[in-house]
Amino acid sequence: MTTLGIALMGTGRMAHVYGPKINAHPGLSLEVIYNPRASSAEKAAGQYGGRPMDDLDSVLSDARVDAVVIATPTDTHVEYIAASARAGKPIYCEKPLDQTLERVDEALGVLKDHPVPFMLGFNRRFDPDNAALRAAVAAVEIGRLNMLMSWSREPAPPPIEYVRASGGYFVDATIHDIDLLCWIAGERPVEVMAAGSCMFDPAIGAEGDFDMTMTTLKMPSGALVHINNSRACSYGFDQRLEAFGDAGMVQTQNHHEDTLLRWGGSATLARQPLKHFFLERYDQSFYNALDEFHAAVTSDRQPSATAQDGRDALAIALACVASARTGRAVAPDYS
Repeated sequence: MTTLGIALMGTGRMAHVYGPKINAHPGLSLEVIYNPRASSAEKAAGQYGGRPMDDLDSVLSDARVDAVVIATPTDTHVEYIAASARAGKPIYCEKPLDQTLERVDEALGVLKDHPVPFMLGFNRRFDPDNAALRAAVAAVEIGRLNMLMSWSREPAPPPIEYVRASGGYFVDATIHDIDLLCWIAGERPVEVMAAGSCMFDPAIGAEGDFDMTMTTLKMPSGALVHINNSRACSYGFDQRLEAFGDAGMVQTQNHHEDTLLRWGGSATLARQPLKHFFLERYDQSFYNALDEFHAAVTSDRQPSATAQDGRDALAIALACVASARTGRAVAPDYS
């Protein structure tokens, strides 16, 4: 197996997700951990290995670095994409590309001028359950797809500092569901209808954001896609999909801490609570996504989950924002 030397860009939460996954993959070698703050790079390197570096030009000119994994704050993604592409390094980048279409288009322009393998980290495509549901839809097991539904509810609201920098609930969270369901359906919506409310954390409402949303996507085929999101859920991280067709239905179920069913005088079929957060529920998907990146780069093909997929998902998410604000159906800007 060909080994790729990886520079991990960033030392925040998502970098701490990818560090162990890079180390676990037999075809990836964590060569560098980069942060412009040397102390942060040194701390992360002490946890996961790799050489701490705080100079971007030195990272990208290092002969031992074959590819980069960008896990930095969203507002830095375009800068690092541009620098990495100009250096000829294949890129895996956490979603979203950016919070504005203008900046995303800037990144797309750089990637056009400097074509390197690029993969966007829409990890939920690589969850085994989600991939199996898509395969069932593609195999026409349920006949023609009529409705596609997603439940995505988080255990508790994030810190308000995170909310302020997130770009809003649709851009930060719903975008995962948007990409996943468009990927499953194999088409993009012609219009969206969305509504939002704030029911759990008044501080989020004070920022002009939502902590509970419902979204409907109308597909060119006539299929309807429904997404409901909540930033709070008393029983854990609620993650389910359902595809309904004219010949049947397929569903994914929530993941529990164990699969033991309990029967007694006070309850039947009771289980332990759901897995608590996305880091636990989607743990395998992050590894699988990096595996896809490795396979694509070493076989000289474009990875799945492209930069254009990222632009489309952001365009749909921003249309959701506009719909929730105006109460009208909005057509996404795919131009």
